[in-house]
Amino acid sequence: MMARRFSFPLSRALAGYARQSGVALVLGLLIPSAASAHVMDGPLGGFGSGFGHPLAGPDHFLAMLAVGLWGAQIGGRTVWTLPATFPMIMCVGGVLGMLGILPTGIVQVGIALSVLVLGGVIAANWKAPEWIALLLISAFAILHGIPHGVLAPRASDPAAFTVGFVVSTGVIHVIGIAIGAALKPIGGGRLVQALGAAIALAGIWFLFVLFTA
Repeated sequence: MMARRFSFPLSRALAGYARQSGVALVLGLLIPSAASAHVMDGPLGGFGSGFGHPLAGPDHFLAMLAVGLWGAQIGGRTVWTLPATFPMIMCVGGVLGMLGILPTGIVQVGIALSVLVLGGVIAANWKAPEWIALLLISAFAILHGIPHGVLAPRASDPAAFTVGFVVSTGVIHVIGIAIGAALKPIGGGRLVQALGAAIALAGIWFLFVLFTA
């Protein structure tokens, strides 16, 4: 009885905190420049600039966070296969970015869509087969890698810049996994779904900004 007495207040407190955090997240993203925040002007350095790039753009950050969240939500091998695959495939996108194969506008729309779709599958609690999940995040990883590839040649140390954004991506994935693992047991996983819905809402906003700019 003692355990039950403490479990409900704790769950309510965590749920309230998650709701407040979700509202703050959405409000913080309602900035007209958010959808193009991954475009960086001025001189770029090496590892530090690469590490900071995914953190500077909310579209990149939320998509990479969602990969970790989705992996934790599905469970099993996807906890590590999704986060391990995304940075590797993102490097392929980086090469495409260096070659200038896809127009910037298409890439920006694709990145915004990745936030919407990844948030949506989390909100829907879609336990996709591993191969489908890997295909989906690989397609999005290519899109997220392209802007990094465009920027890398401008860096003072392109190799260190590349290592920096790959490491940063991995860190964000781990954060997503940790959040997903912590929230999954609460309320039957509904808090994770609510966070996914907030991410999807941000993706809709990014698309709105792109098409109304």
